[in-house]
Amino acid sequence: MRTHKALLAALLVPLGATLAVVPAASASAATPRPLAAATVSADADANAPAPVGPQKPAAAAFRSAEAALDRVAHPLRTTEPRGGLADLRPFGRMVGDAKVVGLGEATHNSHEFFTLKHRTLRYLVEEKGFRAFALEAPWSSGLRLDAYLQRGEGDLKQIMDEEFQGTYQFWNNTEYRDLLKWMRAYNVEHPKDPLHFVGDDNGFAGAHLYDKVSAYAAAARPELSARLTELYRGLRPTTDAEAYVEDYLSKPPAERKELAERTGRALDLLKQRPGKDTDTDAHAWAVQHATAIHQMTTMYAFDLDDPQNIADAMRYRDQVMAQNVAWWQHRTGDKILLSAHNSHVALKTYVPNTHPKAQGDFLREQLGRDYLSVGLTFDHGSFNALGQDGDIHRFTVGPAAPGTTEHTLDRVRHRDFMVDLRTAPAPARAWLAAPRTVKNIGAAYPWNGNAAQIRLAQTHDIVIHLHRVEAADMLK
Repeated sequence: MRTHKALLAALLVPLGATLAVVPAASASAATPRPLAAATVSADADANAPAPVGPQKPAAAAFRSAEAALDRVAHPLRTTEPRGGLADLRPFGRMVGDAKVVGLGEATHNSHEFFTLKHRTLRYLVEEKGFRAFALEAPWSSGLRLDAYLQRGEGDLKQIMDEEFQGTYQFWNNTEYRDLLKWMRAYNVEHPKDPLHFVGDDNGFAGAHLYDKVSAYAAAARPELSARLTELYRGLRPTTDAEAYVEDYLSKPPAERKELAERTGRALDLLKQRPGKDTDTDAHAWAVQHATAIHQMTTMYAFDLDDPQNIADAMRYRDQVMAQNVAWWQHRTGDKILLSAHNSHVALKTYVPNTHPKAQGDFLREQLGRDYLSVGLTFDHGSFNALGQDGDIHRFTVGPAAPGTTEHTLDRVRHRDFMVDLRTAPAPARAWLAAPRTVKNIGAAYPWNGNAAQIRLAQTHDIVIHLHRVEAADMLK
């Protein structure tokens, strides 16, 4: 039987991994562990077989695609966040008037992916008017980090240690700490036009979320206070996130369903329109906070021992993340850089059997062309992930094999580059439209979705390809 620890691993393992997470008897993604000293070689995904077909025509097609992409690829000067940004101007033209840019990652913990997101955020803030950074992290974590960014509330190290644990421990790294410090410094210099942090995920609902809902009810809807207190009884966390979620998932499925029904009733009560003399903005935020609580309980009410429920739960999670991003954009008007795995920002799912629909697909439906999907690929390098023993290891994969997406991209003349797939020249279109293997590495490694088959042109609007990446610097 699948345990609650395996379910925790599923939350950050992207598309398709839910059925292949390491057994709970040997590994737990819910428990943070020190980074293993040894480097583990894992080249299975890099050696994925090429699509079946005659070798000579395939090679000729690759050369044609490479030559075509070579003509339209724009080189990146660096992936590091500091220094000039002139090389990102072509990217700015690709972004156009988009209001949400989903910037992916092919692993959940490589230095260059994180620093490139920092650098891209700098450019979008300074040149395109973006004002929010959204991350695959709980809504309540986002509120706490945003309070730090706006008013300097709390100690950043403590906040990251407490919020980025369990399934979210991969975000507790030097690279994201530097990004958050830059955002705080920007806000100190621009107090009337600040940057915001958004957590769009539903893996945890912190205590302050319940406090915000209760405070709103006490001030604006006192007749609801007693009922809300009863409906939320036993739900407000009194331990850290890791312990809370592990305990919650140890509850019987029937009890978890009953808790979800209670949070749904609380949400329905809050949705009732307040009087015309009340603050409609405060009401909207209170409803969203209650929605985030209900999103968590609903997610954990799925019985993931049933394969069909796995697909339903993963679809629900991506839908929730899209809804939270779209809500923030509509409510605040902020342009948002959305950070998530490639398989979440994608316009089409990487692994349809277990994850029927991706966050990016939902966002394209809700925002139309105001949503832009950017996939990040790499040829070879290293990353941190949970191994089969449940510990975090530094894995290394070698150069991509012929026939894979990365092998062709890496033969473009630039070491690191970006290309707009929507305007690719004709010789590249057939290659971009065909299903090919691509690295799809999540929080646990290896798993049966390492080498997904995608049609690149249907899955992302833009691709940024990096020749090599190194494992990120984890803080805890």
